[in-house]
Amino acid sequence: MQGTTDETRAAAYTPTDRTVPTRSADRASYDKELVHAILDEGYVCHLGFVRDGAPVVLPTLYGRVGERLYVHGSTGSRPLRMTGETDPGLPVCLTVTHVDGLVLARSAFHHSINYRSVVVHGVAHEVTDPEERRLALDALVDHVVPGRAADSRPANKKELAATAVIRLDLEEVSAKVRTGGANDEPADLALPHWAGVVPLRKGYDAPVANADLTPGIELPDYLVAR
Repeated sequence: MQGTTDETRAAAYTPTDRTVPTRSADRASYDKELVHAILDEGYVCHLGFVRDGAPVVLPTLYGRVGERLYVHGSTGSRPLRMTGETDPGLPVCLTVTHVDGLVLARSAFHHSINYRSVVVHGVAHEVTDPEERRLALDALVDHVVPGRAADSRPANKKELAATAVIRLDLEEVSAKVRTGGANDEPADLALPHWAGVVPLRKGYDAPVANADLTPGIELPDYLVAR
C-alpha cells in the first residue's frame, strides 16, 4: 500500500553483497519507485527462513505501508511465533515475482521468461502495538482489493487474539527485470523455428456473489472498476 515517509523520499536502496546478483547484474535495480510498483502489483510473496537448521519457504499474502511490509497468520504459525521467541527477531528473505511473458528461442538453451521480481533481506519482528496492528491488517486487505478494508467488518477481539502480524523493513532490497525477445546465437538465426515472446496478462472475470448474500446489496464500485 502506498505511504510517504522520510525514508521513501530517497530515490534508491543501497546495494549490498546480498542484493547484487552474481548473474545478469545488468538487470538489477535499486530504484524505490520500481520496487514499490512490483510489490504493490503482486498478491503472494514467498517468505523464507531457517527452522531447525533447514530452509523453509512459505507462500503468503502481504501488504506494504511506506517502507514496511506486513505479513499475517495464525498465532500458532511457526515463523510468526519465532519472531517473538528470538530477541533480535527472525532473519528472513521475502520474494515477489511477476511473469510477464514466455520467451521462446530457436534453441532450447535460450528459452526464458520476461519477469519483474523483488528480493528483500532483513529481520522480521512481531507487531504488538495495537494501532500498528490495525494499520497492518487494513493494508493486507486493501493490498488484495483496494478499498475493501473500509467496506468490511474489522476483526474483533477473538479474531485479533488469533492473528499474529510481523513487520519487515524495506532496507536491503533489490529488483530484477527481464524484458525483450529471445537472445539466440547468431548461428541459430536461420533455423526454421519460431522465436518470440508470448505475453501474459493478469485479468479479472465477473465477480460471483455468495448464494447467501442479502438481496439488494449491489456490487461495490471498487469491484466494478476492476
